[in-house]
Amino acid sequence: MKTLVIAAHPDDEVLGAGASIARWLDEGRKVNLAILGEGATSREATNRRAVAVLERTAIEAARRLGAAPPRFLGLPDNRFDSLPLLEIVQRVESLIEEFQPELVLTHHGGDLNVDHALTFRAVLTALRPMQGGRVRELRTFEIASSTEWAFGRFEPAFRPNCFVEVSATLQRKLDAMECYESEARAFPHPRSSQALEALARTRGAQSGFMAAEAFETIWRRE
Repeated sequence: MKTLVIAAHPDDEVLGAGASIARWLDEGRKVNLAILGEGATSREATNRRAVAVLERTAIEAARRLGAAPPRFLGLPDNRFDSLPLLEIVQRVESLIEEFQPELVLTHHGGDLNVDHALTFRAVLTALRPMQGGRVRELRTFEIASSTEWAFGRFEPAFRPNCFVEVSATLQRKLDAMECYESEARAFPHPRSSQALEALARTRGAQSGFMAAEAFETIWRRE
């Protein structure tokens, strides 16, 4: 299926689905990446150079996965709640119109990060399964240090029901994440290389694979 990954920030596309993206590209599937937020100005409010550096980093991370450069929409970092939801929905609708995906991957709605939660809400709204729609399936992914650190207190809790075997491409995810030096952390932080590999091994053990990425299918139509 032609796939569109909609992430809130640079690095979320790798954390949530990097190994699956690499696998699908190897299999000849068309995969596009879209990053809604610029990912930097909540920490460096006036430093536009930081935004440019992060975009270049995301392009290199995509290259390591085998993907084309992401589409950057430049929404304000960790301030999606300062925008009308309709504006975010319309941005997502434009992406859907442009890329015409059959499968859409995005954030889980119960994440700790407000931008993740609003991205989910906007994508879910934009993808109302109306007659004639091209999208056949919507899945959400987990983001280390945001999904599990909500401790299931924000509804809905993440309940994975779809697992993609990624033992052959897990290292490419880890290599892509190394590009994001400003976002990676040392073990035992969940975004450390060791913790990301451990999560993939755990998801694999849950699903009978050596390594896996987990997703929750929100809706699907045959």
